[in-house]
Amino acid sequence: MDEPVHPLISGLSPGQEVTITSRAVDRQHVAWRGRATFRANAHGRVVLDTAHPASGTYQSPDGMGLFWSMAPASGDPDVASFVPPTSREHTYRVTLTATADGHQLASRTVTREWFGSGVTSKKLTVAADKVAGTLYLPAPGTPRHPAVLVFGGSEGGNSTTATAALLASHGYPALSLAYFNLPGLPHSLEKIPLEYFASAARLLAARPEVDSRHILAMSYSRGSEAALLLANDYPALIHGAVVYAPSARVNSGFPDYGAFAWTKGGKPVAEKPIPLTHVSGPVLAIAGANDLLWKSPQWARQIVQELDAVSDQYPHKALIYPDAGHGVGTFPYLPSGTRLKQPVTRRVSDLGGTRAGNAAARETGWSRVLALLGALGS
Repeated sequence: MDEPVHPLISGLSPGQEVTITSRAVDRQHVAWRGRATFRANAHGRVVLDTAHPASGTYQSPDGMGLFWSMAPASGDPDVASFVPPTSREHTYRVTLTATADGHQLASRTVTREWFGSGVTSKKLTVAADKVAGTLYLPAPGTPRHPAVLVFGGSEGGNSTTATAALLASHGYPALSLAYFNLPGLPHSLEKIPLEYFASAARLLAARPEVDSRHILAMSYSRGSEAALLLANDYPALIHGAVVYAPSARVNSGFPDYGAFAWTKGGKPVAEKPIPLTHVSGPVLAIAGANDLLWKSPQWARQIVQELDAVSDQYPHKALIYPDAGHGVGTFPYLPSGTRLKQPVTRRVSDLGGTRAGNAAARETGWSRVLALLGALGS
């Protein structure tokens, strides 16, 4: 699902106008469509990686434009998101169709796979495993790789299964962790013990497929606070962090702003800047320059500045993407809106950025994450 395709059309007349459409159906049985019109070059070809659309659902050359720019058949695409499959048995198909002069010229269907070959998954429960989530492991026989503890933000539940499955498909064992709003867990983001995350990381480290010297925490938005706290407070266990739309400080609970979000040793973690003096691995902070939910671009830069100030020896970088908002991550190519139907806070429903800006950020940012993981242990 996170790998690009490179569509092209040949056999056209030079300068001939051709329209290419895309169509897919998501898990909720919503039909999505994209469209772009081109002029064939002097060789009678349209190469979507480099061709400028004359009109359509995206505006700049992009071989994957017909994938991420799809919109639902009805309604506002800025408040809708394509809902991908949830299990290895499910895939989704994108059909590309070329028409010219009122006639269909060609059609090709691309199957977007959820799991790489041989990847396995195992559901974890609080009753049986002391943590809730899903463990994804690469195909048997894959050499030991760095691993990733992945968890989401204020949405709660087990919201990062797609990211974890794709990481495992690239060879990196990953545990998609829920920490509230599931059976056996707190109902809301309130008084979440950091020890709970550490237990999940130890479970991951004990797997024979995992290079336990390189376990990263990866999270989004409110979860970025826990990821950075883990990297600082458990440096022998968590060796760095990847944080999307991050915060550089501990914030209050959610939706109860009078509660503490995190605890350690049974005591509340104070609402203050997150210390980063003990981090023992790389840190990548990824933000959209137009994040309207909170000041993640400023916080991403602050995270790197704090690591610079303590002369942190590991790679650390802030990636700030123009035209992207709070929807800056994680993996690319799924259509996604920029606004919420219901406000995520008392006042904010616009997450900022544009669909094209977020799509570009996800494509580039995801490649940087995979490159970081590939460099570990090499």
